[in-house]
Amino acid sequence: MSKKEDINKESISDNGVEKEQLNSETEVVAEEEVQSESEKLQEELALEKDKFLRLFAEFENYKKRTAKERNELFKTAGQDIMSSMLPVLDDFERALSEISKTKEKELFKGVELIRQKMKNVLGGHGLSEIETKAGDNFDAEIHDAITQIPAPSADLKGKIVDVIEKGYTLSDKIIRHPKVVVGQQ
Repeated sequence: MSKKEDINKESISDNGVEKEQLNSETEVVAEEEVQSESEKLQEELALEKDKFLRLFAEFENYKKRTAKERNELFKTAGQDIMSSMLPVLDDFERALSEISKTKEKELFKGVELIRQKMKNVLGGHGLSEIETKAGDNFDAEIHDAITQIPAPSADLKGKIVDVIEKGYTLSDKIIRHPKVVVGQQ
């Protein structure tokens, strides 16, 4: 073989090696671009997933809150009507106390039946009386003190002496506090 042919073969083989190196470098750069693009997509996916989970959690909290508000609204929907009926119950109590002073027992029984029927109907809708009597401890959260008088006895100091007006709850919510007289300490 001549020298020229050897040089040509060497230059061809050198060019082939250079082409292979260029191809492998290009492949490495392309792989890096694909990996960096893949990483970007993974990050974007993670961000979108986080946004979705937060939005879903907010929606669940909204549903729970509105369900709770709706239940509370249904429980106290008749509060205005119930509050307007309380003076009628008070009038029945006053009527019964006056009728009991007379000799007319049949009239007393009739008024008592009507009062009891009304209490049962209102009770069926969630109205209940707050049990308060003389001698009970005064609780500012529950009772409404109208006045204070000197305690008739030492054991009534700071306690309820008299109940002026009964209190009522509607589904565990106080709609009228009992009005009481408290013994001074």
